[in-house]
Amino acid sequence: MTITPDNAQKGSPQYRAMRDSVDQMRDSLPGKFEITKEGIVHDRMAPGRPHEFTAGLVSRRLEKTMPDGIWAFTGTPDVENEPEGIKRHPDVMVLALEDMEGEGSFDPRTLIAAIEIVSRSNPDNDWVSKMRDYPLLGIPIYAIFDPRTGTGAVLSEIHPTAQGPRYATRKDFVYGEDVTIVDWTISTEGLPRYA
Repeated sequence: MTITPDNAQKGSPQYRAMRDSVDQMRDSLPGKFEITKEGIVHDRMAPGRPHEFTAGLVSRRLEKTMPDGIWAFTGTPDVENEPEGIKRHPDVMVLALEDMEGEGSFDPRTLIAAIEIVSRSNPDNDWVSKMRDYPLLGIPIYAIFDPRTGTGAVLSEIHPTAQGPRYATRKDFVYGEDVTIVDWTISTEGLPRYA
């Protein structure tokens, strides 16, 4: 579900009001809340076991291949660009340890990659709106794992278009194949699927 405000402009008081609402709703309502160019997105279902298990497996497999000082983080801080009016929460964020220090949301420009596990209840959030928002935020690599279909894609090489920044390169994969995210290759063998 998307809640669209009438006058939420970049960095506006309306955006800050949406951000405050999202922060308050997280404490009292189930599901996941994010702010996109269209408004507040609420994925009403809390992520289930296959979703969370996939995020954990991808994170741990990546960390086994990455150098010290780089993390595949599955925690709670968001990434936010207030001037663009976007606040997102990737399932897995690849970033340097020193970029995790401090308070508040992460600066999206510090992310090395964002990884999403497609939601069973709102797949367009991952396949459509995040594919638009992440290059706008400057996140250089976006990987999508889809437990509905056992497929995924890695998007990279941000370039300008008439509709705004977009990823120029897309490498699709099916579960069972190895996939490379940035410089690190992991197996997708045994990743859970939705029933």
